[in-house]
Amino acid sequence: MDLSFAAIAIMVLLGVLLDMRLGEATHGHPLVGFGNLATRVEKKLNAGNHRFLLGGFAWMLTVLPLVALAWGLTFWLAQFDMLIAFSVHALLLYFCLGLRSLRDHTLPIARALMDDDLPQARTLTARIVSRDTAQAQESDLAKAGVESLLENGNDAVFGTFFWFVIAGGPGAVLFRLANTLDAMWGYRTPRFSDFGCAAARIDDALNFIPARLTALSYVLLGNTSLAWQCWRTQAAAWSSPNAGPVMSAGAGALNISLGGAAVYDGEVEQRPALGSGPFATGKDIARAWRLVALTTALWVAVICLISVAGVFHA
Repeated sequence: MDLSFAAIAIMVLLGVLLDMRLGEATHGHPLVGFGNLATRVEKKLNAGNHRFLLGGFAWMLTVLPLVALAWGLTFWLAQFDMLIAFSVHALLLYFCLGLRSLRDHTLPIARALMDDDLPQARTLTARIVSRDTAQAQESDLAKAGVESLLENGNDAVFGTFFWFVIAGGPGAVLFRLANTLDAMWGYRTPRFSDFGCAAARIDDALNFIPARLTALSYVLLGNTSLAWQCWRTQAAAWSSPNAGPVMSAGAGALNISLGGAAVYDGEVEQRPALGSGPFATGKDIARAWRLVALTTALWVAVICLISVAGVFHA
């Protein structure tokens, strides 16, 4: 089903409004159900030999039927009622977006840090990152919160926008499911190094353009010269080809330092430096949220402007 850019703009606006008004579904969220399915599939298939091939098969088994279902539903509905079909596209976008979730999970960390409530900040931060927080200090927790906002701004918002514009609701579903599997299987550990390779590489491919558009947006909306410099000089050192540009540009845009030491499973991991300036504090989590929110407004505005230009051109 071909979607006009005017329809896409309206659906993007509706998806964002639904996300900011309703947030994540507290019960029965589709991504939670998908995560449970992926866990069961991984337990069945991640064993024995040929784990690389089995990982690719597991990715196709979990993702492709749901994307096909989303495409088939929207295509079938379009034959009867375009308004209902458009509404389903917008609902699919809503279920794939995580803008309000980012706000609701990170701003309480900022408040706890600004209130000097370190135990509460540690508890809240542990809910959104995989690193150890039991002994973390304010700078560690603030850094974790800012990094999560910058990276997940791309993964949970802007990449979803990009693929929605490309392929409507099914495109958003494809991107978010692929991103979820990368988050679940894309670890460089003995258990997942082979099995999760396909999930990691597919996510890298789907995220390549969105990540660089996100980094460019951070450059435009923050400290432009520093963000551009950090992107050019620091991104390549980061292990992820897409997180590197996003997080280095974001750190530079905020004029703060990220990266460095972090504790995972009791081991200190030294990660490349990101950004420049003072270390992050609780207030910088709120600043990072504002950057993500402004970037969301920019993307929605650009989509709407292109829509308006297309209408007048027609």
